[in-house]
Amino acid sequence: MKILLVEDTPDLAEAIAERLRADGHAVDWLTDGEQANKLLSYQDYSLVILDLGLPKLDGMRVLQLLRERKNKTPVMILTARSGIDDRVNALDLGADDYLIKPVDLRELSARCRALIRRNSGEVASLVNYGNLSFNRGSATVLVNDAEVDLPKRELSILDLLLSHQGRTLSKSQIADQLCSFDDIDELPSDNAIELYIARLRKKIAASNVRIKTLRGIGYMIYVEQ
Repeated sequence: MKILLVEDTPDLAEAIAERLRADGHAVDWLTDGEQANKLLSYQDYSLVILDLGLPKLDGMRVLQLLRERKNKTPVMILTARSGIDDRVNALDLGADDYLIKPVDLRELSARCRALIRRNSGEVASLVNYGNLSFNRGSATVLVNDAEVDLPKRELSILDLLLSHQGRTLSKSQIADQLCSFDDIDELPSDNAIELYIARLRKKIAASNVRIKTLRGIGYMIYVEQ
């Protein structure tokens, strides 16, 4: 999944980004609210982690503008502001979670997974789909109780498809969710996406889960009856 981190403390931002990337997410990092507001006006994310005390535009205002645009992207506030008024105001403006610094990165990681699950309509880290099980917490995939070894990008594509069951994802949508700004020069080509999909199909072939190609449109995951 693709996450936007808006945090102006470099050491903290780098530690968070490293942890989230280790979890398999693509992470974009910005340091001021004005940039964040502009980016969120046209770029989709699975989650936004937002500091409040930001240069140029306060995080509370970024959140307010996001919700005024009817954008329902989950937002986690991560701030040193511990006052009850700040928490209430942020939640009333549409924040989905509120964490106070300093934060344990394990808790942050778990809360990120919870918000992404909730937004996709799921309630647990463990996704059972046909005879395939995917545990987001441990990043493991089982088919008929046997573990399937998937590299990071194939695992990310499977996660993305499972989070959009019943929907078709285009190659460009998949590529965009796999890469952050730092990887933009390595944005997977259409041929690369086709190769990842082919490898993923082969590795989960023993399951009854299939990935359907809709020519000229994209891919959709389903359970073969």
